[in-house]
Amino acid sequence: MNSTLNLSIKTKKAFPSLSENSTLRYFHFIALYFAQGIPEGMLFYGIPAWMAMNGKTPGEIAGFAVACGLPWSFKFIVAPLMDRYTYLPMGRKRPWVLLGQLGLILSCLYMANVPDPLNNLNQFMIAGFIVSFFGAFQDVATDGMAVDIIPVDQQARANGLMWGSKMVAISTTLALGTWLLNEYNFTVSIITLAAMIGIIMLVPLFVRERQDEKIVPWATGKASPETKKLQLTNWTAIFKSLYRVFSLRNSLILALIAFTTQGSYNYLDVLLPIFTVTELGWSNLEYSQVYATATLIGGISGMVIGGFLIDKFGKKLMMNIYFFILIASTVTLVFVKSYWVNATFIYAFMLLFNIMNVFASIGLFAIAMQCCWKKVSASQFTLYMTIANLGRIALAALIGPIKANFSWEITLLGFAIMIGFAWLLLQFLNISKQVEGVVKLENSDIEKRGTIVSLTKV
Repeated sequence: MNSTLNLSIKTKKAFPSLSENSTLRYFHFIALYFAQGIPEGMLFYGIPAWMAMNGKTPGEIAGFAVACGLPWSFKFIVAPLMDRYTYLPMGRKRPWVLLGQLGLILSCLYMANVPDPLNNLNQFMIAGFIVSFFGAFQDVATDGMAVDIIPVDQQARANGLMWGSKMVAISTTLALGTWLLNEYNFTVSIITLAAMIGIIMLVPLFVRERQDEKIVPWATGKASPETKKLQLTNWTAIFKSLYRVFSLRNSLILALIAFTTQGSYNYLDVLLPIFTVTELGWSNLEYSQVYATATLIGGISGMVIGGFLIDKFGKKLMMNIYFFILIASTVTLVFVKSYWVNATFIYAFMLLFNIMNVFASIGLFAIAMQCCWKKVSASQFTLYMTIANLGRIALAALIGPIKANFSWEITLLGFAIMIGFAWLLLQFLNISKQVEGVVKLENSDIEKRGTIVSLTKV
């Protein structure tokens, strides 16, 4: 017992809590988002290019992408569970983060052992679905923790670091995973990813959310007063609060923007490996190297200046600029087909797309965090992201029929049209009104609790 207590004291001194150390907060969420990006680099980029290189049809590739994207639309099922149940002595969301990390490792090991995956597409899609499920699971817990722990004035910078870290992970694992895939085999490639996730799991394992909480269940510690205050204890309160905040006008507009933007990004993400490999004659390795470089630059740019630009010039202004650049660059690509044979031109488009994708996503997620009600943080933020991922599935599923009936120019132009619709919706979004609405809801709850306490005393 004494040795356990001594270990707990030493650990507490070596590792301050997330709530009291901003540098540790940034590092912690950078690590967790990096872990999320590890499987995504292969599932959404490396494997589709590998499938295209091996003669799989756009429909088969899009089917795999849909299978991997589907669990991200189920996030809302697990989010209320995380708001309702947890082991508070270890933190409000940390136990769920650890469970998600463990699930990612085990599911990657399962996927690595799918026999002859290219000719066993059903099991291959199931494996991709399971890996994505635990990726989405961990994402819900991480985002809920971020809304709870990160102060409002640090959310834009934190989102820049988090999203940039994820893009760096995607680019790193896309390049590394594809190289291992070509030099060795599929099993070696995916097992390596599982090992990387295992190493990162050490970060949330040794860092508390708040002071005096337990590192592990058998160590000393207790739930903090703040988490006890935030924790809801019945389903009625969770869903009623979620309904109240989500029925606000600006919540609905933000949800539509998330659906359209994230769906359009995934549409082009899935389309690019098919376009470059089948239309331009690239190899899957060449595509992976180029796209990994573009993603890496985009991720680093997001980490360095993405959050700063949002803080400096405002969320809506910068989102308008990002959308305009995405539309203009895609229209340019469509109307200068003669330059498609110029590799540098395609490289430049991929680079610009990735940078704007990262910057716009940072802005969207910072807005979503600011619009959340902390008491249902995991559920509300996840509902935004669930709707966004429904967009990823719905718009990626359009690739097969659109490409079957139209030219490459029209298929690519579809992305610009989608972003144009998101830009139109953005003009109706009023962030300040949303924040005011959340404050009113919170004050209303405080008044009701006070009335109940007074009646009880009487």
